[in-house]
Amino acid sequence: MSRERWMALFFALGSACFLIGPFPGYARLVGAGADAVTFFVGSILFTAGGAIQSLTAFPERHSSHAGRAAWRAAITQSAGTLFFNVTTYQALHTSLSNSNYNRLVWRPDAVGSTCFLISGAIAYRASARHGCLPARGQPGWWESSINLLGCIFFGISAIAGYLVPSTGSLLNLAWANWNTALGAACFLACALATLLTGRTLKSPRLQRLHKLEHHIERDIEQII
Repeated sequence: MSRERWMALFFALGSACFLIGPFPGYARLVGAGADAVTFFVGSILFTAGGAIQSLTAFPERHSSHAGRAAWRAAITQSAGTLFFNVTTYQALHTSLSNSNYNRLVWRPDAVGSTCFLISGAIAYRASARHGCLPARGQPGWWESSINLLGCIFFGISAIAGYLVPSTGSLLNLAWANWNTALGAACFLACALATLLTGRTLKSPRLQRLHKLEHHIERDIEQII
């Protein structure tokens, strides 16, 4: 199986964990402890997918502007997954009654979500667009926008997951759960598309730039 498909598989499995984890019915079925483990396992799978994505982009990091953009998006997203590792691990043994909940659980979640937003924005900016909107009709034209939408959902979830000290409860539990699930659904859709095709189409403009640069380099070599 290709590196891209391994990456997609890890992201798909991780997304599935974050998709089912927020639903109260699942938590009631498996118990609060197993539900927390589901999120932690999902974050580890995200990290594995992010690591493969970063390794794939690493050789091109100094080759061109397109290569640098792909590398920056990948490494920023990978950093975000590490913060998700921290927040989901801390959530295993940190209750809402803990006075350090926001520092231990919410803060790394907020930082990780911010990293995902930055990564999604880089990928979307590098994708084929008509102004601010995605260019329809291109293969995989929807992936960069759906990926960014998933990042936005995760960001909203992080805000809603803030523990209000005066009440001892989350800012909006329903919003936190729903936006986590919606974001995971977006990531799952992109991962499944890559799993089926064997290549990521979230940044089609980057792919075209790479092809153009290779053609130019070959023409220059022939001239020289």
